[in-house]
Amino acid sequence: MHNNNIRKIVIVGGGTAGWMAAAALSKVLKGSAHIELVESEAIGTVGVGEATIPQIQVFNKMLGLDEDEFLRNTRGTFKLGIQFVDWGKKGDSYIHAFGEVGKDMEGIPFYHYWLKEHLAGGSQDIGEYTLTALAALEGRFMRSINAGNSPLSNITYAFHFDAGLYAQFLREYAEQRGVIRTEGVVVQTALEKNSGFIESVKLEDGRAVEGDLFIDCSGFRGLLIGEALGVGYEDWRHWLPCDRAWAVPCEGDEHPLPYTRSTARPAGWQWRIPLQHRIGNGHVFSSRFMDEDDAREILLNNLDGKPLADPKLLRFTTGKRNAFWHKNCVALGLASGFMEPLESTSIHLVQSAIARLLSLFPTRDFDPVDIDEYNRQTHFEMDRIRDFLILHYCATERDDSDFWNYCRTMDVPDTLQQKLDHFRANGRIVRANNELFNELSWMEVMLGQGIIPRGYHPLVDAMPQEMFAGRMREIKSVVERSVAAMPSHREFIAGHCA
Repeated sequence: MHNNNIRKIVIVGGGTAGWMAAAALSKVLKGSAHIELVESEAIGTVGVGEATIPQIQVFNKMLGLDEDEFLRNTRGTFKLGIQFVDWGKKGDSYIHAFGEVGKDMEGIPFYHYWLKEHLAGGSQDIGEYTLTALAALEGRFMRSINAGNSPLSNITYAFHFDAGLYAQFLREYAEQRGVIRTEGVVVQTALEKNSGFIESVKLEDGRAVEGDLFIDCSGFRGLLIGEALGVGYEDWRHWLPCDRAWAVPCEGDEHPLPYTRSTARPAGWQWRIPLQHRIGNGHVFSSRFMDEDDAREILLNNLDGKPLADPKLLRFTTGKRNAFWHKNCVALGLASGFMEPLESTSIHLVQSAIARLLSLFPTRDFDPVDIDEYNRQTHFEMDRIRDFLILHYCATERDDSDFWNYCRTMDVPDTLQQKLDHFRANGRIVRANNELFNELSWMEVMLGQGIIPRGYHPLVDAMPQEMFAGRMREIKSVVERSVAAMPSHREFIAGHCA
């Protein structure tokens, strides 16, 4: 039988996306295909994506990484959620926390019971019933332990880390498994005359790097997918108007917080990501509503420590490619599209794209059925993440700037409007086809930004009032006692991965 398997994979571009792809492919293919990564030290990477979501653990476990070693090498910290400040209105604050919220009862999600309590004048913050939200605010962290029915048995978390160090860590991993790194700048892409497939990339020094499958990790430029193959780009700035970001690291403190902070500003928002050795900061803003120099000044005036470098300006267009896999080229990371880092999805989108590529891995025939399915799944994922990000902007009462007036009154996609209508009516969230953000994430952001449903699940009222009140008290008490039993985030890092 003729062997038509992929023999050579060429990854163009390094950074987080390129080395994640190299590491995963070298692990799974086990030397059955030659993998070459072409990058240039002269071309910088964006490298500001330092916050993740819990799915990153799946990727690290697939690679067989030791979590403490990974965190030591990347100067990483733990992350229990994202705090949003001034988003619903000035003075507001809430946490989009990872993991369980309260405890479901009688087959009904816990938050419906909380809604009953809230609408009757009780609890004002569902975070009071959420282990990760309370632990984050108290600066506590631990991994899950075997504690029976306690919330401590199921603690969901992600990481903050230095993206440059993560890429370096994965490079060492990939090279140990046979990946060849070639230093060079790609200056030309050669296409086959008949098929239009990529044959090779030509480097500045004249060398040609040939391959069967090409992976474009060349960043915003999209050297292969865009410039060589002509795949267009769908612009989402009418929904997500931010198109610039200043980024700068600053001195950290001895007590890194176990959460990311996002603070709304007059024409965008500012991120704060605590690492072991510094704090990562950035100001994402819309150039339509704010001057670049003013945005830079806002960032520098709102740091927790001395800047460690000059701020770096990034220009981007939020959106996606019209296709992510075209002919024999798959685009990953910024080459495939860009979603601002509001919910820390950038690294996850690389991870999910790699998983999708592995599940639909081609032969040299490149069956269009596989390519179409890859593109269909990726479009769905990006569209639904887009909706979740738009929610943060449109669900606001802020009217203190032209930017927020625009966001508050803009039309939103029908898929998002459907979710908003359902939640406002009865607290239900309609989630389709395993979209990334689950029911609890949508609920936490909607409630956090001031969307309170008119009602709750009617079966909640089947529980007698005395039993209802007793169970709510007990759940809150268990969560509070569990948080009190956790060590500080600083102590945990010192004992495991400093």
